[in-house]
Amino acid sequence: MNFWESLAPTLAGDKGFILATVISTTAGAPHPPGTQMALLDDGSVVGSLSGGCIEADVLARAEDVSATGEATIQDYGYSDATALGVGLTCGGSIRVYLEYVAPEEFDLFRELLAHLRRSTPVATVTRLGGGREITLTDSALLRQGRSALVGDSFVRVFAPPERLIIFGANAFASALASLASATGYRVTVCDARATFATRERFPTAAEIVVRQPHRYLSELAVDERTILCAMTHDPKFDDPLLATALRTNAGFIGAMGSRLTTQERHERLRALGVSEEELARLRAPFGLDLGGHTPEEAAVSMLAEIISARRGGSNRPLSQTEGRIHREG
Repeated sequence: MNFWESLAPTLAGDKGFILATVISTTAGAPHPPGTQMALLDDGSVVGSLSGGCIEADVLARAEDVSATGEATIQDYGYSDATALGVGLTCGGSIRVYLEYVAPEEFDLFRELLAHLRRSTPVATVTRLGGGREITLTDSALLRQGRSALVGDSFVRVFAPPERLIIFGANAFASALASLASATGYRVTVCDARATFATRERFPTAAEIVVRQPHRYLSELAVDERTILCAMTHDPKFDDPLLATALRTNAGFIGAMGSRLTTQERHERLRALGVSEEELARLRAPFGLDLGGHTPEEAAVSMLAEIISARRGGSNRPLSQTEGRIHREG
């Protein structure tokens, strides 16, 4: 359940709450700008800002905001004595904006929640001196799905989850669907065989479609936030599917199969008119070399390649890299 969905009961009531928002970070901070936590009237807490490093101090500051009604900005950093005292020793820094949200402001957040439930790209613009609004305007931050300070305002972007569409309903697909759903992707499973494409086999999928894969794909609006995974390694399904997929704007296209299967598939796709430039977009064999064997281990391998490709990872052990661990975005 997302943060604002968790606050739905509070937004239906008449008691205000303290909202803490990470508005900027540097170096090894564990969560990106836009991460939020709320202290409710009954003393309960929703969300987390740092995985436990600074929460106790933030809650103490929240009590002050509750008493005065005045917003405040709190900085936590490795060299800061307060941050060291509360345990932020990761080498990063976090700037947190704390404010009181009064019941008369709930309409705006109920509107935000309605947009989130419809998976509408939306952003809140909070002026650090006071006041806020919702915007649906197409902007660079909204397109990137990235929250950031802009002048004296903080733009908190709420982008819908990236879509991960799995074509094929075998055991590897089931493992990938479960893992991807848990990671936050909106998963769709498509297979022409109704016997295999069932809710029992894919309990976490947002959608299960019984269609010929290439026909289903041809009707979709595919953009750079769409991930396509061909899992059947059956030519009669995968070849027309991949010929269609490689001509879309999908941000990632992967196909499962051995090296021999991949080589033979490439030849068949060339015969279907797929160009070398288009073929170069195909990630096959799909997955990173982790040495696994089971469907679940293969799913970890495949999802790892997706994340690495989407986030610009090096695919190297962190012990062998330098610089900040947590990249922006």
